[in-house]
Amino acid sequence: MNYLIIEGYKDAAEKFSEESGLHTSVDLGSIEERMKIRYAVQTGDIKAAIERVNDLNPDLLDTDPRLYFHLQQQHLIELIRMGKAEEALEFAQEELAPHGEEHPELLRELEKTMALLAFDVSGNGSPLGDLLDFSHRQKTANELNAALLAAHSQPKEPKLPALLQLLAWTQDQLDEKAQYPRINNIVSAVLTDPSAPNNKPENSSA
Repeated sequence: MNYLIIEGYKDAAEKFSEESGLHTSVDLGSIEERMKIRYAVQTGDIKAAIERVNDLNPDLLDTDPRLYFHLQQQHLIELIRMGKAEEALEFAQEELAPHGEEHPELLRELEKTMALLAFDVSGNGSPLGDLLDFSHRQKTANELNAALLAAHSQPKEPKLPALLQLLAWTQDQLDEKAQYPRINNIVSAVLTDPSAPNNKPENSSA
């Protein structure tokens, strides 16, 4: 349930809750709005994302200046991507520069972003190409998603990946010491018969 809520699988979370009988204090309806916000960032529509955030949680961006800066920085990147150099310069001076004055640690990020104006962003030759990559949008979207979750007292990261890593580590430790009903396929999660020769882990000796 935790993983489905954090990653935004609203329908799956509702079905899981119904079939398992597990209930959560989280308003599952809020998942859909959170996913719309994340999608807006992923598609470069930062203004729409900010408007939705302010509707959902009016205080969030006021109390998290670093997050707000990163959203504004992403909007600046989108302006540069579209070739709107003059608009980008004006936006940087009016919106981002004041943040840099209040938070000097953000100035370097602003300077790096402004350096994009010196390169042809339509090609692949920019040494700052990482800012234009989809992964940067995704990074900003993940930061915003985590902040929205935290604001509603929800975990920022799903527990499932860590639990799967713990399962793998535990089984590796047990393989050296004993035979036991092992899970070889985490998708099916079927416990294997430890006495069956074909069900031994790959790293075990015959």
